[in-house]
Amino acid sequence: QKVVYHINYDNPKAQAGALRNIQNHINAVGAENLDLKVVMHGNGLSLLLEPDELADVPKMKHANATPEMQAKVAGLKEQNVSFHICANTLKGKKISLDQLYDADESAIVPSGVAELAHLQAQGYTYIKP
Repeated sequence: QKVVYHINYDNPKAQAGALRNIQNHINAVGAENLDLKVVMHGNGLSLLLEPDELADVPKMKHANATPEMQAKVAGLKEQNVSFHICANTLKGKKISLDQLYDADESAIVPSGVAELAHLQAQGYTYIKP
């Protein structure tokens, strides 16, 4: 299966629920049978924003990359889930990669919404948990 999960909200409970949905998806189908991507833009970047960075990012209300959330993200990455970060959001909210948990240049896409459309055109199933 080719699947893209869309996260553009900053509610920590909803984000934790989305990560549970992703893990449940993997458990049901098997990581070896999945090409699973997570696209984050807008407030969705709060999933990777480290709490001690929140004061330096005034355009964000939440920083949800607590140790527990970091462990969940790391566990998903170990199962070949890739997390994609919107460059427009980084620029617009003045967020640097070093303020985000385990993020590097390879994770950046020019536009989160354009990436969603591109992946859907490539046959990825769109899921918004």
